[in-house]
Amino acid sequence: MAGVRFEGVGKRFGSVEAVRELSLEIADGEFMVLVGPSGSGKTTALRMLAGLEAISSGSIFIGDRVVNQVAPRERDIAMVFQDYALYPQMTVFDNLAFGLRRRKVPGADIQRRVAEAARVLDLEALLQRRPGQLSGGQAQRVALGRALVREPQVFLMDEPLSNLDAKLRTQTRGEIRRLQQEVDTTTVYVTHDQVEAMTMGDRIAVMNEGRLEQVGTPEELYERPANRFVAGFIGSPAMSFFTGAEVGLNLPNVVGVRPEHVRPWREGLIGPLKGRIAFVEALGRETFVGVDVGEARLVVFEEGRAERDVGDEIEFGLVESGLRYFDADSGAAL
Repeated sequence: MAGVRFEGVGKRFGSVEAVRELSLEIADGEFMVLVGPSGSGKTTALRMLAGLEAISSGSIFIGDRVVNQVAPRERDIAMVFQDYALYPQMTVFDNLAFGLRRRKVPGADIQRRVAEAARVLDLEALLQRRPGQLSGGQAQRVALGRALVREPQVFLMDEPLSNLDAKLRTQTRGEIRRLQQEVDTTTVYVTHDQVEAMTMGDRIAVMNEGRLEQVGTPEELYERPANRFVAGFIGSPAMSFFTGAEVGLNLPNVVGVRPEHVRPWREGLIGPLKGRIAFVEALGRETFVGVDVGEARLVVFEEGRAERDVGDEIEFGLVESGLRYFDADSGAAL
């Protein structure tokens, strides 16, 4: 096993800087999630770590070894992609064993590794099936097993769940997290889905336009975002932003507030504020109500199924402890 370190790593494609001065340390055995919108540089960073993209500047370490000039096959990493890329003519067993056979691993060792991966991933009953006989979730588990049998120093996962439906995504998220905790292998996981990031990572690195915006635990990013970008990207529904002048309150700078801190009016809240309902999302146990107040739109949280209609007026207030303040020019948290 080994940790991973990026030291001032940059990647340019002509005049475009895809990754800018990335410095990030990932501990041995840690599950690190790289998250950000399309074009943020997260996949490029992963591909540089894998050796599939040459770096333009800086250094990448796996353990104590600089791997800038090391071929991908010699980096002792295993990758899982969103495209399972299984061999359709081979059984599940042979798909799992294929890479080991190419590296001339002894037969008894292949049997042991495949059997262990099949046990961990609940594939034992599927070993003689071919990929065409598998569901999407089963195929994804085979792709994970193919990486697992390598017994690498580092797992690299590039949006491995993006081809699954919502229910399978939730189920497989749990399986990947359980697997990583069981084998205790350093894992770097790329996704654009902040829900995946929040539920899977020991720590999360948020990227935007090639820059690392913030790295921390899910709780740290949610409760103490470093800037307005992180605050708006992490959390669902997203944080709302407004100025005091927009809503008629004497509040400094730009204010951010999450829906759970915007409630129907009662004593003890900041307000009251009045606005017109723009949308209603009734989710059963909770309802999110989008409200336009002047030039701002805030999302009000109500427990249960609230009887609200678009166009109606609503009175609400803000929980003072939930307000976050950001510099109007730089976006930095204050």
